[in-house]
Amino acid sequence: MDDTAAAMALHQLSLFLSRYYGKRMIILLDEYDTPMQEAYIKGSWEELVSFTRGLFNAAFKTNPYLERALLTGITRVSKESVFSDLNNLEVITTTSENYADCFGFTEDEVSAALAEYGMSDRKKEVKSWYDGFAFGKKKDIYNPWSILNYLDKGKAAPYWANTSSNSLVGKLVQEGDKGLKASFEALLRGETIVAEIDEQIVYSQLDEDEQAVWSLLLASGYLKVKHLNAGISSFGEWRQEYELELTNFEVRTMFRSLVRK
Repeated sequence: MDDTAAAMALHQLSLFLSRYYGKRMIILLDEYDTPMQEAYIKGSWEELVSFTRGLFNAAFKTNPYLERALLTGITRVSKESVFSDLNNLEVITTTSENYADCFGFTEDEVSAALAEYGMSDRKKEVKSWYDGFAFGKKKDIYNPWSILNYLDKGKAAPYWANTSSNSLVGKLVQEGDKGLKASFEALLRGETIVAEIDEQIVYSQLDEDEQAVWSLLLASGYLKVKHLNAGISSFGEWRQEYELELTNFEVRTMFRSLVRK
């Protein structure tokens, strides 16, 4: 289906639902950027950008039957014209304060869940495996998918790594230059790296800009910020340098598997 046909289909569906329920629609588009990662890997990026641009315009900007919309994903995919037909967005990133405790389970929630399942003695193991995510100034956010699987199966394992698509990360590791590979080795040894971060991910720069790679991995949850050093450089420019490390033991296990393959 091309973007014009998609637009017509969305407007027809919106009209039908609006008339049937007597109210405007709420749209939730979950992980909108997942197909974009696959398109980038498989070389069909331009076609998908064109389709997505028209889809977003029809679903959100020009849809008279829309009440509100929520798009979730790990990247905004800026400078690629994906959002050129959709403006006035409120963008929430990993450094935003809004909803900082809503992107995973807090430590108190995990402790309560472990107690309910009779696993209070396993807090240290669970923290090592699944803690480490941070949003804004909120620390100690746990991976909800992994916690749910841990409670269900009663043992630690890389549940997130086994269910998510890591093909883009694998491509970056495989095709990266010597310096990028050395940085990955340092991370796997439990060390930290220092990088500048740009939350406006540009897919076309992933092959040539190491900063874009670290920005993507931070947005994806594979890395966490240990320390932020912000100030004016010797050249009179404002700089923010992030000291980064792997998020937790689950992520380290996944990375070792990627490198081994």
